[in-house]
Amino acid sequence: MHVRVVSHDPLWAALYEDEARRIRGVLLGILVDIHHIGSTSVKGLLAKPIIDIMPVVTRIDLVDARNPRFEDLGYECVGENGIPGRRYLRKGGDDRTHQVHVFGQGDRHNVERHLAVRDYLRRHPDVAADYGRLKSEIAIRFPEDIEGYAKAKDAFVKAMEREALRWYRGAERG
Repeated sequence: MHVRVVSHDPLWAALYEDEARRIRGVLLGILVDIHHIGSTSVKGLLAKPIIDIMPVVTRIDLVDARNPRFEDLGYECVGENGIPGRRYLRKGGDDRTHQVHVFGQGDRHNVERHLAVRDYLRRHPDVAADYGRLKSEIAIRFPEDIEGYAKAKDAFVKAMEREALRWYRGAERG
């Protein structure tokens, strides 16, 4: 996969809304909520131009039967892809445009960590700027190696996620 980090594009929000509408149709009857997550959901953050979408469904095991409908929308259905209980779908091949991370409503940990990081970055522009700079530097080092790119930013992301969860849990109480 090509790794390219670009300036925030205000059109990303509209691209999310368009795709979320299609996904709502596929998950009709089991969809609890749907969220724009990842770097494209944070205004001003440098990002890979890939829209990350997180549907939350009543039961994760009900998603697989809808794979043909996702495939009709151009998605490759990859299953858990390293995260137990998730259904991961991607669109666009080497020039990926969308990634969908479906979780069951009972998977509070994974749902919460994605929302926590998104909201934390939205409220902490200094951290978002540091993260954006790091991603940009790493993308230059790994322009055709998504695994190398992910591994190089892993320590930063894990530390940020821990801080984001602490902040998010405190913000929920306050």
